[in-house]
Amino acid sequence: MSAYPTSSPGGDAPPIEKQPIPGAPAPTPMAPGAAPVGPGGWAAGPQQPPANCPPGLQYLSQVDQLLVKQKVEGFEAVTGIETNNKYEVLNSLGQIVYRAHEDTCCCTRNCCGAKRPFDIKITDNTHKEVMHLSRGLRCSSCWFPCCLQKVTVEAPPGKVIGYVAQSWSCCKPRFRIENAAEETVLRIVGPCCTWNMCGDIEFDVYAADEETFVGRVTKQWSGLAKEVFTDADNFGISFPLDLDVNVKAVLMGAVFLIDFMFFENNTKKDDKGKKTLSGSA
Repeated sequence: MSAYPTSSPGGDAPPIEKQPIPGAPAPTPMAPGAAPVGPGGWAAGPQQPPANCPPGLQYLSQVDQLLVKQKVEGFEAVTGIETNNKYEVLNSLGQIVYRAHEDTCCCTRNCCGAKRPFDIKITDNTHKEVMHLSRGLRCSSCWFPCCLQKVTVEAPPGKVIGYVAQSWSCCKPRFRIENAAEETVLRIVGPCCTWNMCGDIEFDVYAADEETFVGRVTKQWSGLAKEVFTDADNFGISFPLDLDVNVKAVLMGAVFLIDFMFFENNTKKDDKGKKTLSGSA
């Protein structure tokens, strides 16, 4: 039996070798029956969606890599006033798969910083919301194991398909990818130090037994100027091609939680006009 849930039952999935995600993912061949790349920089999904696939998520069935790219907000970089985060989800060819937009009020963003509760709407090329992520106001400290971070993933909005739950750990950050019944299907283990000068930061993805490696979430180095003066980040995700579409969607949701917890900084100016970084989760 396969060590991770797949979209096609029956038969064991071959083991996946542990390979790092490069700064620019290599092109991934399109699956049989997939539609050609759509116009305007958008990638079209397969003509025949797989069974039990939420509407709008059929494209995930034909990829094993994604790039989540946060857009640089000029107003935020200059003033230090936190604005709603915006992201683009790209395939390995650089085509847009989804767009994501945070929906929180100004007071919440600037008072709670990176720890703020959030709602993130993920839309397709028709501007239709196909996924919804929500996080309540919780603690991320290991001293409060009963109130750790949790993101609810809905697809379509209103129907829960899974959760991203922080696991208690005093050293390495750990997360559980859960299905709608809150059963653990994947685990994510990060490094002891989530800061790396001029290098990528890797969060390994394992099967529920935490022994079988199945993928990786990588926070990619974006360049000195972008890293220091903005909080816009790039993330790469790799996972098995035959992983269940719902699990892929929840794993994609984990990227946003990881971004907020470890890489979302508020850029502010002190009285002397020097820029300092604060508000890191």
